[in-house]
This record gives sequence, structure tokens and C-alpha cells, in this order.
Amino acid sequence: MKILGLLGGMSWESTQPYYARINQQVQARLGGGASAELLLWSANFAEIEALQHADAWDALGEKLGTAARGLAAAGAEHLVLCTNTMHCLADAITAASGLPLLHIAEPTGQALRARGVRRVGLLGTRFTMEQPFYRAYLEDRFGLEVLTPDAAVRTGVHEIIYQELVRGVLREDSRGVLADAVAALAAEGAEAVILGCTELGLLLKDGDGAVPLLDTTQLHADAAAALALDDDQLRGE
Repeated sequence: MKILGLLGGMSWESTQPYYARINQQVQARLGGGASAELLLWSANFAEIEALQHADAWDALGEKLGTAARGLAAAGAEHLVLCTNTMHCLADAITAASGLPLLHIAEPTGQALRARGVRRVGLLGTRFTMEQPFYRAYLEDRFGLEVLTPDAAVRTGVHEIIYQELVRGVLREDSRGVLADAVAALAAEGAEAVILGCTELGLLLKDGDGAVPLLDTTQLHADAAAALALDDDQLRGE
């Protein structure tokens, strides 16, 4: 079994399901009391959030690079970054650590390809929806057309994530805002919508929208378990 290094705590509300789901998948495959071999570095998200909103991405790259080097020194063989937004720093993290990183958009793209989806909506933080790193990955590797909401909706989704979900606050009116965002993307032609923030799955589940919803936390955690076990069936291959 490969030892995975998890870069988490961004926020801990979504890192917790990663830990549980990876271990559940490993136990389901190996049986008995089997569990995954994991190393976890968990951030103080208040510091991460402040640097994000200050556009201090170089400082964030240094911080996560240092953390990744620590995981490598502790014996991690592969990195799993338990957040969508910070994948904008994926190259910096791998360069700093010397370890490969399981990109969160990879299992998402594979799941969309398996469904035959060509046009997909993307919900997430303002950084994920507006910076090119996530959209470009899906466009370049999977040939997808990626749609995002208008500016007002992007702001609303961003505020729900940072003011509520990362603090464990789940509100029905916010669930409605997210469902409306999904409906608007579907009306524009999205065949599915990516829940492209690892906290969004706390509030929306597949079946809650007009089109299929892909929870990146679940997809990424399943791919991480498959990687640890070298299990192509679990990976969906």
C-alpha cells in the first residue's frame, strides 16, 4: 500500500470526509480492520483564507510547499491536496516536495467522460470559478466546455463557502441559492455541474439539482484510495 500525504485543513470540515472515505474504501477492498496508511498536515484555515483574499499566492505556495516537503520527509509517497482552490498551486507544491500529486480535477474529468458529458457547469470559490487553472485542466485534458455563473452568483456562492460552510454552518436558504445556481447553469446548457469546492458537498447532494452533481470530495477521495491500493477498478479504469 502506498503511503499518502494529505494536505488538509482547508477547511477541516471537508478534510474530515476525506479521511473517512479513504479509509472506508481501503477497508472495503482489504476487509477486516484494514485502513489506509496516511500522513496528514492540517492547516490553520484562518491563515490560508487571509492570504487567499490578499492575493498572496506566492506566500501560500511557500507555505504548502514547506508542508509537502515535511510529508515527504515523513515517508509520504504521493500527495493528495484536500481542496479545489489550492490546486492553482499544484505545480509549486510538486516542485517543492518532489512528490507526485493526485490532481482533484483528474477523477472529476474521468467521471464526466464516463457519463458522456461535454458541457459542464462549475461551482466553487470565486478563485476556482474565475482563475483559469481548473477550467484549463478540464478543457485541455478532457475537451470539456466549462460554464460558470454570472458575477453576482459567483459572489453569492463564494460567500456561502467562506461565511458558512467552512464553519460548519448549513442553512436551507443557502441550499436554495446553490440549487438556483445549478438550475441557471443547466438552463445555459450544462449537462452536469461540478461541486468544485470540497465544502459544497456538505450542502448539496447528487439528485438535488436539475442535472447530475459531481462531488469532487468523493471523487478525489475514491481516487486516492485507488492510488494507495493500486486498484484500477476502484479508480474507475
